[in-house]
Amino acid sequence: MPFVNIKTPEGALSRTQKEEIVHRTTDMLVEYFSEAARPHTMVLIEEVKDGGYGRADEIFIIPQDYRANEE
Repeated sequence: MPFVNIKTPEGALSRTQKEEIVHRTTDMLVEYFSEAARPHTMVLIEEVKDGGYGRADEIFIIPQDYRANEE
């Protein structure tokens, strides 16, 4: 069973964008593994709260401009 785990800042993606990522990622994996993989493919999008991750010793807070406007 193909499994993809995507971590993204909380609020960075709208529901519509997450749905698109799930569909496009599934389609990509089907190209590699065949259509038989579709019903067994799992795509998990995890949202990480602000301050829950860092880069180069800096805690990351997503800027307001990068937050998705929920649809």
